[in-house]
Amino acid sequence: MRNIERIASHIKSLPRSGIRDFFELVIGMRDVISLGVGEPDFDTPWNIREAAIYACEIGKTMYTSNRGLESLRTAVSVYLKNRWNLAYHPADEILITTGVSEAMDLAIRAVTEPGDEIIIFEPSFVSYVPEVRMALGVPVCIPLNMKNGFKPDLKTLQTCISSRTKAIIINSPNNPTGAAASYKTLSAISDLALKNNILIITDDIYTELFYGKETCPSIAGIPALKNNLIYLNGFSKAYAMTGFRLGYVCAPPDLTEAMMKIHQYTMMCAPIVSQEAGLEALQNSAPDVLYMKEEYRKRRDYVFSFLTEDIGLDCHLPEGAFYIFPSIAKTGMQAVEFCTGLLKKEKVACVPGTAFGSSYKKHIRISYASSMDELEEAMRRIKKYCSGKKRRTLYSGG
Repeated sequence: MRNIERIASHIKSLPRSGIRDFFELVIGMRDVISLGVGEPDFDTPWNIREAAIYACEIGKTMYTSNRGLESLRTAVSVYLKNRWNLAYHPADEILITTGVSEAMDLAIRAVTEPGDEIIIFEPSFVSYVPEVRMALGVPVCIPLNMKNGFKPDLKTLQTCISSRTKAIIINSPNNPTGAAASYKTLSAISDLALKNNILIITDDIYTELFYGKETCPSIAGIPALKNNLIYLNGFSKAYAMTGFRLGYVCAPPDLTEAMMKIHQYTMMCAPIVSQEAGLEALQNSAPDVLYMKEEYRKRRDYVFSFLTEDIGLDCHLPEGAFYIFPSIAKTGMQAVEFCTGLLKKEKVACVPGTAFGSSYKKHIRISYASSMDELEEAMRRIKKYCSGKKRRTLYSGG
């Protein structure tokens, strides 16, 4: 028997991550400006790094409780109470995970029976659909469009709910569009979930990077939903801690216990050094988060203005995160063709929209979590690339 025949069919059929595929292409290329991977260009704030170093220096290199350090779970509880008035008990409603990616995997696996349907709004982060399939669930994808700001259509959502629907995944602000759902929309989704006894899994990793004047709306802030809610958040984006691989998931005790058992047998616990760093981040790094957010806001404004005014592409102005998802329809190119050509000819790496959903062949994702100097040079190169395609409709007048 060939080894390929030994692989489980539901794993064999999984596609590779479109983000990582383009990241691999960049490795080894010189003078490439990468706007592909969603990773802050800021160093992790020094006080957070110092907390990790100090933990190593005094010998904190052992396992923690499967649930995570009690001190960190308490800090998460306090943070969520102060930020969104969420009440989660550290003892049995909070689990520290190895990044939000693990938290999402735990949430999906803990509740999904074979054949259960999980509703996902697209474009979506690349792992959601594969994680549902790995749990032998059925992803039900609802495409969103730029014309209405990538906001969920409630009538479409209602028609997609069936007797097999187990959960709806929310990611707001969204990766890859930067769109943020209003409290009114989230409240309506909550009503549908409660009416049909459906779980909500909310990935709130970008809520600290919201550009509105008020606190970012979160569906977790609707008190009536708590028994139907699994809340995910983490440290990678807002605190520039991607390499620390630290996140957390909050839910009612029975759901948390189920997730803890999977975590216990597959991961044991998140690294203690990362947990000590996370504790410092929650307690003392709010000013750093605000500083980085304001820098992202400046970069967003610059990139949006350049793409729309200097190049002439259609874009939605992101309300949060650090991504923009322009349409390249006017160039006449498909996303993969556009991104491959841009990388080869101008050495700028972006991600094809099809990495986030099959409907997005005319979109690309640009991460503006790079320095302003890099963004300015990248925008010049993108403009040059588009201008050189004289046969394309944007520049030929066709």
